[in-house]
Amino acid sequence: MELINTIGRRKTSVARIYFKPGKGQIEVNNREMADYFPSPILQTIIKQPLVSTELDNKYDIKINVVGGGSKGQAEAIRLAIARALCKVDVEYRPTLKKEGYLTRDPRMVERKKYGKRKARRAFQFSKR
Repeated sequence: MELINTIGRRKTSVARIYFKPGKGQIEVNNREMADYFPSPILQTIIKQPLVSTELDNKYDIKINVVGGGSKGQAEAIRLAIARALCKVDVEYRPTLKKEGYLTRDPRMVERKKYGKRKARRAFQFSKR
């Protein structure tokens, strides 16, 4: 099997991953995953597709991620990994689909409108 390249998006984050057989090393923006994502919750989110398909230490993953915050980046990486696993073997697709890892979450921040304080919040009204 050669190098597999997939993309994942969430909010304003975009993750490009390069997936190849190896010992289970995950590198994010040329840093170890534990350095880039110190929170164990975010590390768990990233590894969810690998754990559900029982491929924890079988693949090396190199990730380039830009935009958004840490949670959005972690979820973008999760989508990219799930898509890569589907390219590896179609048998993993039903498992990943059932867990919801193949669904691109479309929720994004609503833009601010003119004449408002935020997207929908109006300025405080003063009667007198």
